[in-house]
Amino acid sequence: MATVSLKGIKKVYEGNVTAVHDFNLEIADKEFIVLVGPSGCGKSTTLRMVAGLEEITEGELRIDDKLMNDVAPKDRDIAMVFQNYALYPHMTVYENMAFALKLHKTPKKEIDKKVGEAAEILGITELLQRKPKALSGGQRQRVAIGRAIVREPKVFLMDEPLSNLDAKLRNQMRAEIIKLRQRIDTTFIYVTHDQTEAMTLGDRIVIMKDGLIMQIGTPQEVFDHPSNIFVAGFIGTPQMNFFDAQLEKTESGYAVRVCGALIALTDENAKKLAERNVGSMPVTLGIRPEHICFAAEGGETAIDGVISVSEMMGSEYHLHAATGENDVVMRVSTTDMPKELSGGAHFGTPIKYTFRPEQMHLFNKETEENLI
Repeated sequence: MATVSLKGIKKVYEGNVTAVHDFNLEIADKEFIVLVGPSGCGKSTTLRMVAGLEEITEGELRIDDKLMNDVAPKDRDIAMVFQNYALYPHMTVYENMAFALKLHKTPKKEIDKKVGEAAEILGITELLQRKPKALSGGQRQRVAIGRAIVREPKVFLMDEPLSNLDAKLRNQMRAEIIKLRQRIDTTFIYVTHDQTEAMTLGDRIVIMKDGLIMQIGTPQEVFDHPSNIFVAGFIGTPQMNFFDAQLEKTESGYAVRVCGALIALTDENAKKLAERNVGSMPVTLGIRPEHICFAAEGGETAIDGVISVSEMMGSEYHLHAATGENDVVMRVSTTDMPKELSGGAHFGTPIKYTFRPEQMHLFNKETEENLI
């Protein structure tokens, strides 16, 4: 088992193209870290630098406090699972899983034991004599994971391992990886562009954009307290709604004026703004679809909208409402729908809604940082 330390890691390609800027991360022994972000954000490049498949331009990579910058990939005691499985087509499942052990001159008896144990963990014992072409995508992915498990590496690297699978199989394999992690109990670094995978798998999530770390935190921390507009919009499905708003400082605290409504901030959030000496200013207000609720007639906190789309999702509705130039998305439980909308909200239906004050996020318009 191992700790992994990345200090000031930078990757610059020919033509002075910087793929990763000043990446700093301390990974604890047996921790499951997920690097997540849109395509081209530098997450796979970072993983490949840990694996030794990409040269580190600047900075220090340490595994178990040993400097690894110039250590060959085969000597780093890591195992990597790729997006495309990378299985040898002419070998059986057993031979694919045993290949690395044979290269290290591991005794046959020990190979049989390790391959058998890994196959049992992954539920592929009956597939050991098949060739990859006779396997489904999910079975091939299990074999690729099994090939990594038998080596008993200090660090397990996974580069978008589920992206080639269909949605149902992806959900199943995600659950398998959670079970696997509990059974083999090693350090994982996992790369994905799928925020659902990141939220369900990671002890901590590293959210990246344009080669920079935007935020590091537990799934709950990045969901509840996004540090900037990018993180707020990237994490959560459907994504957070954003509005142009005006923060107003009053004698009694703070309120925010948005879409003609005036909503007072909670005492807790007002205190945070006061401690930072924030005055009245234009802001971007962020609110998650599940934190928008129907409002009673009248009242200064009510916002007028007109339903443009109503999506029935089983236990809840996703309602799209037009308010001025804003398209607002609400997630409403079927049990919370007003009586007149219990059969679904039709196109053109007028509604009044408001925001839960304790769940509002306020962002600086210039820096895009979260003010709270």
